[in-house]
Amino acid sequence: MEHAFTEQEITDALARRHGEETQRLLSLGRVAIAGLGGLGSNIAFALARIGVGHLHLIDFDRVDLTNLNRQQYFMEHVGIYKTDALRSELLRINPYLDIRTDCVRVTEENLPGLFDQDDIICEAFDRAEAKAMLVCGIREHFPDKKLVSGSGMAGCGSSNQIHTRRISRNFYLCGDETTEPSPGHGLMAPRVAVCAAHEANMVTRLILGEETV
Repeated sequence: MEHAFTEQEITDALARRHGEETQRLLSLGRVAIAGLGGLGSNIAFALARIGVGHLHLIDFDRVDLTNLNRQQYFMEHVGIYKTDALRSELLRINPYLDIRTDCVRVTEENLPGLFDQDDIICEAFDRAEAKAMLVCGIREHFPDKKLVSGSGMAGCGSSNQIHTRRISRNFYLCGDETTEPSPGHGLMAPRVAVCAAHEANMVTRLILGEETV
Protein backbone atom coordinates (compact mmCIF):
# COMPACT_ATOMS: atom_id res chain seq x y z
CA MET A 1 0.00 0.00 0.00
CA GLU A 2 1.36 3.39 -1.00
CA HIS A 3 1.30 6.24 1.48
CA ALA A 4 0.91 9.94 0.72
CA PHE A 5 4.10 10.81 2.62
CA THR A 6 7.37 9.03 3.23
CA GLU A 7 8.54 8.09 6.71
CA GLN A 8 11.27 10.73 6.47
CA GLU A 9 8.76 13.43 5.53
CA ILE A 10 6.62 12.61 8.56
CA THR A 11 9.67 12.49 10.84
CA ASP A 12 10.90 15.84 9.51
CA ALA A 13 7.47 17.41 10.03
CA LEU A 14 7.36 16.19 13.64
CA ALA A 15 10.93 17.35 14.26
CA ARG A 16 10.04 20.83 13.05
CA ARG A 17 7.39 20.96 15.76
CA HIS A 18 9.22 19.17 18.57
CA GLY A 19 12.92 19.57 17.81
CA GLU A 20 15.19 16.88 16.37
CA GLU A 21 16.49 15.45 19.65
CA THR A 22 13.04 15.39 21.24
CA GLN A 23 11.67 13.59 18.20
CA ARG A 24 14.54 11.12 18.19
CA LEU A 25 13.73 10.15 21.77
CA LEU A 26 9.99 9.94 21.09
CA SER A 27 10.65 7.68 18.11
CA LEU A 28 12.57 5.31 20.39
CA GLY A 29 9.80 5.19 23.00
CA ARG A 30 8.29 1.78 23.83
CA VAL A 31 4.91 2.15 25.52
CA ALA A 32 2.28 -0.44 26.42
CA ILE A 33 -1.34 0.62 26.82
CA ALA A 34 -3.40 -1.89 28.78
CA GLY A 35 -7.07 -1.21 28.15
CA LEU A 36 -8.22 0.54 24.98
CA GLY A 37 -11.37 2.26 26.20
CA GLY A 38 -11.88 5.91 27.04
CA LEU A 39 -8.48 6.29 28.67
CA GLY A 40 -6.44 3.96 26.51
CA SER A 41 -7.75 4.96 23.09
CA ASN A 42 -7.22 8.65 23.86
CA ILE A 43 -3.73 7.99 25.24
CA ALA A 44 -2.85 6.02 22.12
CA PHE A 45 -4.07 8.79 19.81
CA ALA A 46 -2.00 11.39 21.65
CA LEU A 47 1.18 9.28 21.60
CA ALA A 48 0.73 8.33 17.94
CA ARG A 49 0.29 11.97 16.95
CA ILE A 50 3.60 12.99 18.54
CA GLY A 51 5.40 10.08 16.91
CA VAL A 52 6.07 7.70 19.80
CA GLY A 53 7.63 4.94 17.74
CA HIS A 54 6.63 1.68 19.44
CA LEU A 55 3.13 1.15 20.82
CA HIS A 56 1.83 -2.07 22.38
CA LEU A 57 -1.98 -2.19 22.46
CA ILE A 58 -3.66 -4.68 24.82
CA ASP A 59 -7.38 -5.37 25.19
CA PHE A 60 -9.68 -8.39 24.87
CA ASP A 61 -12.93 -6.53 24.15
CA ARG A 62 -14.87 -5.52 21.05
CA VAL A 63 -16.18 -2.01 20.32
CA ASP A 64 -19.74 -1.51 21.59
CA LEU A 65 -22.18 1.25 20.66
CA THR A 66 -22.07 2.53 24.25
CA ASN A 67 -18.31 3.09 23.90
CA LEU A 68 -18.76 5.88 21.35
CA ASN A 69 -19.60 8.47 24.00
CA ARG A 70 -15.93 8.71 25.03
CA GLN A 71 -13.69 6.34 23.07
CA GLN A 72 -11.80 6.94 19.82
CA TYR A 73 -13.91 4.65 17.66
CA PHE A 74 -16.63 5.11 15.06
CA MET A 75 -19.86 3.33 14.19
CA GLU A 76 -18.17 1.15 11.60
CA HIS A 77 -15.99 -0.27 14.38
CA VAL A 78 -18.88 -1.62 16.47
CA GLY A 79 -18.37 -5.38 16.88
CA ILE A 80 -14.68 -5.23 15.92
CA TYR A 81 -11.92 -6.04 18.41
CA LYS A 82 -10.57 -2.82 19.90
CA THR A 83 -6.99 -3.86 19.18
CA ASP A 84 -7.76 -4.11 15.45
CA ALA A 85 -9.92 -0.97 15.28
CA LEU A 86 -7.47 1.22 17.17
CA ARG A 87 -4.44 -0.04 15.29
CA SER A 88 -6.10 0.82 11.98
CA GLU A 89 -6.92 4.34 13.21
CA LEU A 90 -3.40 5.00 14.50
CA LEU A 91 -1.84 3.88 11.24
CA ARG A 92 -3.96 6.46 9.45
CA ILE A 93 -2.14 9.08 11.54
CA ASN A 94 1.31 7.59 10.93
CA PRO A 95 1.61 4.40 8.86
CA TYR A 96 5.24 3.91 9.91
CA LEU A 97 4.64 3.39 13.63
CA ASP A 98 5.55 0.02 15.10
CA ILE A 99 2.26 -1.13 16.62
CA ARG A 100 2.02 -4.50 18.35
CA THR A 101 -1.35 -5.83 19.54
CA ASP A 102 -2.40 -8.49 22.01
CA CYS A 103 -6.11 -9.29 22.00
CA VAL A 104 -6.14 -10.89 25.44
CA ARG A 105 -7.37 -10.26 28.96
CA VAL A 106 -4.42 -9.41 31.22
CA THR A 107 -4.10 -11.90 34.08
CA GLU A 108 -1.61 -12.49 36.87
CA GLU A 109 -0.32 -15.45 34.85
CA ASN A 110 0.27 -13.79 31.47
CA LEU A 111 1.36 -10.37 32.78
CA PRO A 112 5.11 -11.12 32.99
CA GLY A 113 5.25 -12.25 29.36
CA LEU A 114 3.03 -9.48 28.02
CA PHE A 115 5.04 -6.51 29.27
CA ASP A 116 8.63 -7.73 29.17
CA GLN A 117 9.51 -5.72 26.01
CA ASP A 118 7.89 -2.43 27.11
CA ASP A 119 9.66 0.42 28.91
CA ILE A 120 6.57 2.33 30.07
CA ILE A 121 3.19 0.81 30.92
CA CYS A 122 -0.08 2.75 30.89
CA GLU A 123 -2.86 1.26 32.98
CA ALA A 124 -6.18 2.19 31.40
CA PHE A 125 -8.71 -0.33 32.70
CA ASP A 126 -12.26 0.45 33.83
CA ARG A 127 -12.58 -2.03 36.70
CA ALA A 128 -10.88 -1.32 40.02
CA GLU A 129 -9.90 -4.97 40.51
CA ALA A 130 -8.18 -5.09 37.10
CA LYS A 131 -6.37 -1.84 37.85
CA ALA A 132 -5.10 -3.17 41.16
CA MET A 133 -4.00 -6.46 39.62
CA LEU A 134 -2.01 -4.73 36.88
CA VAL A 135 -0.40 -2.19 39.18
CA CYS A 136 0.61 -4.84 41.72
CA GLY A 137 1.86 -7.18 38.99
CA ILE A 138 4.02 -4.56 37.26
CA ARG A 139 5.49 -3.37 40.54
CA GLU A 140 6.27 -6.95 41.52
CA HIS A 141 7.69 -8.28 38.24
CA PHE A 142 9.08 -5.09 36.70
CA PRO A 143 9.99 -2.68 39.51
CA ASP A 144 12.32 -0.72 37.21
CA LYS A 145 9.71 -0.08 34.51
CA LYS A 146 7.71 3.15 34.57
CA LEU A 147 4.00 2.75 35.33
CA VAL A 148 1.34 5.40 34.72
CA SER A 149 -2.17 4.67 35.98
CA GLY A 150 -5.57 6.40 36.08
CA SER A 151 -8.09 6.68 38.91
CA GLY A 152 -11.10 8.96 39.28
CA MET A 153 -12.55 10.68 36.20
CA ALA A 154 -16.30 10.01 36.10
CA GLY A 155 -18.98 12.63 35.50
CA CYS A 156 -18.42 16.28 34.68
CA GLY A 157 -16.79 17.60 37.84
CA SER A 158 -14.11 20.26 37.71
CA SER A 159 -11.23 19.49 35.36
CA ASN A 160 -8.94 21.13 37.91
CA GLN A 161 -9.49 18.24 40.33
CA ILE A 162 -7.68 15.91 37.93
CA HIS A 163 -3.96 15.86 38.58
CA THR A 164 -0.84 13.72 38.22
CA ARG A 165 0.80 12.46 41.40
CA ARG A 166 4.03 10.55 41.81
CA ILE A 167 3.24 7.66 44.15
CA SER A 168 6.73 6.14 44.22
CA ARG A 169 9.95 6.16 42.21
CA ASN A 170 8.43 4.58 39.07
CA PHE A 171 4.67 4.82 39.70
CA TYR A 172 2.48 7.77 38.68
CA LEU A 173 -1.27 8.18 39.22
CA CYS A 174 -3.55 10.47 37.18
CA GLY A 175 -7.13 11.49 37.99
CA ASP A 176 -9.02 12.96 40.94
CA GLU A 177 -8.43 9.64 42.81
CA THR A 178 -12.02 9.50 44.15
CA THR A 179 -14.76 9.82 41.52
CA GLU A 180 -16.18 6.45 40.43
CA PRO A 181 -18.89 5.84 37.81
CA SER A 182 -22.43 5.52 39.18
CA PRO A 183 -25.95 5.64 37.68
CA GLY A 184 -26.43 9.04 36.08
CA HIS A 185 -22.81 9.91 36.80
CA GLY A 186 -20.92 7.84 34.27
CA LEU A 187 -17.78 8.18 32.22
CA MET A 188 -18.04 11.03 29.70
CA ALA A 189 -15.75 12.14 26.90
CA PRO A 190 -14.52 15.52 28.22
CA ARG A 191 -13.34 14.48 31.68
CA VAL A 192 -12.03 11.10 30.60
CA ALA A 193 -10.02 12.87 27.89
CA VAL A 194 -8.55 15.24 30.48
CA CYS A 195 -7.32 12.28 32.52
CA ALA A 196 -6.04 10.51 29.41
CA ALA A 197 -4.10 13.65 28.48
CA HIS A 198 -2.49 13.64 31.93
CA GLU A 199 -1.39 10.04 31.40
CA ALA A 200 -0.13 10.71 27.87
CA ASN A 201 1.77 13.81 28.96
CA MET A 202 3.40 11.95 31.85
CA VAL A 203 4.44 9.21 29.44
CA THR A 204 5.91 11.85 27.14
CA ARG A 205 7.87 13.39 30.00
CA LEU A 206 9.22 9.99 31.02
CA ILE A 207 10.34 9.19 27.48
CA LEU A 208 12.21 12.50 27.46
CA GLY A 209 13.88 11.77 30.80
CA GLU A 210 11.69 14.05 32.94
CA GLU A 211 10.57 12.14 36.05
CA THR A 212 8.90 14.93 38.03
CA VAL A 213 5.18 15.59 37.62
